[in-house]
Amino acid sequence: MERVEEPAVEIAEADLDCELGNGYGIFSGAAVKTACLRFSPEMARWVSREKWHSQQESRFEADGSYVLSVPYSAERELLMDIMRFGPDVEVLGPPELRQSVSAALNKAASHYR
Repeated sequence: MERVEEPAVEIAEADLDCELGNGYGIFSGAAVKTACLRFSPEMARWVSREKWHSQQESRFEADGSYVLSVPYSAERELLMDIMRFGPDVEVLGPPELRQSVSAALNKAASHYR
């Protein structure tokens, strides 16, 4: 570890929250998209108890599935969390996140063919 002599830069809390608080997980950025995920009725009761983000929105559907919307700025960490639910989650949008999940699942499945 190296000590530096320059003082830390003071940044207003509102500015920090704008940059770091909008997106999902540890990745920062102000350009936020919203992921819309539908979880199977079997998984709904578990996922509905999780807090993914302070600005998440959710609802139960008539069939018992659970729809969760979360803001994100970088998809990498969100993609990993989506993948852990395997066949019990479907990305409804945005299209580019849906494509990323599809590509990752196809790559994973190729190991077992």
